[in-house]
Amino acid sequence: MSSLPVILAQTSDRGVQTPYGLILIGAVVAAIAFITANYLTRSGTIARATLKEAIRQPVFSLMIGLALLIIVANMYIPFFTMGSDTRVFIDCGLQTILICALLLSVWTASMSVADEIEGKTAMTLLSKPINRRQFILGKYSGIIQAALIMIAFVGFVLFVTTYFKFGYDQKEQGEVQTALFDMSAGFPYLAAERLAVALQILPVLALISFEVAVLTAVSVAISTRLPMLVNMVSCFAIFVVGHLTPVLVQETAQGGALVFVTFFAQLLATILPSVDLFNMSTAVSTGAPIPGSYLGATLLYCLAYCTAAVLLAFILFEDRDLA
Repeated sequence: MSSLPVILAQTSDRGVQTPYGLILIGAVVAAIAFITANYLTRSGTIARATLKEAIRQPVFSLMIGLALLIIVANMYIPFFTMGSDTRVFIDCGLQTILICALLLSVWTASMSVADEIEGKTAMTLLSKPINRRQFILGKYSGIIQAALIMIAFVGFVLFVTTYFKFGYDQKEQGEVQTALFDMSAGFPYLAAERLAVALQILPVLALISFEVAVLTAVSVAISTRLPMLVNMVSCFAIFVVGHLTPVLVQETAQGGALVFVTFFAQLLATILPSVDLFNMSTAVSTGAPIPGSYLGATLLYCLAYCTAAVLLAFILFEDRDLA
């Protein structure tokens, strides 16, 4: 009988710690934490209202629809990769989820924080027994929850389409197509070979969630002082530079660069989030497993940077004139 435990055992035999159990536990803990905070804290009231607002706005449906359209279209588009179509399909789908989730988060942060401050709506909320820190925490929590819902939904669709895509590509390459289900035990189980390929997206979805959380925290901090357009441009610049800073630091460390250039590269690497840590395109394209230890390290970095960004948002919003 071939099932998920068999896949996990096979992965462990290769000497790599399987991250699937950690991802499941982390998802359950995060869901419990969000639900508890939503209904037992004052900032949770703001978070629930922000979550409803984010889901109801047209950009939420637009981003989900766009992501689903791209994923479904890529199922039938040949990539001409000489046998690696499924991996390229997974990589394209994951990058689509990342971009759509980031656009949703930055847009919602601008609409929910910057526009409420400019429109004097925030002053009405703060006149109730809710202080400025609870307002920021609630907004950030609500935006993150909306982004995670989108990532989970589109990620599930990508998981299912990958399961089918693997057999479709086998047929296109003239290979023996793996059965859709394993009937060896008299009951339809998911085919081990298809399942192993589809499960590769789960660690990367976790890393995408970390990256979205970091950039959302930065966006919320910027939104406390700057309008939507500046916020979106700033987040785009941080996203691009954050992926380039490791390369800049590595190049300057080899010597030959000016002292000013070296200092500036290290300064950017220190201040800006190193979002390249969450980029696992190479692992996806080569089929290399992502160990649980790496997920744990990036989670700690994500929590640390999110905390710093939210504290910065507290400082920027503390003396902001709302009148």
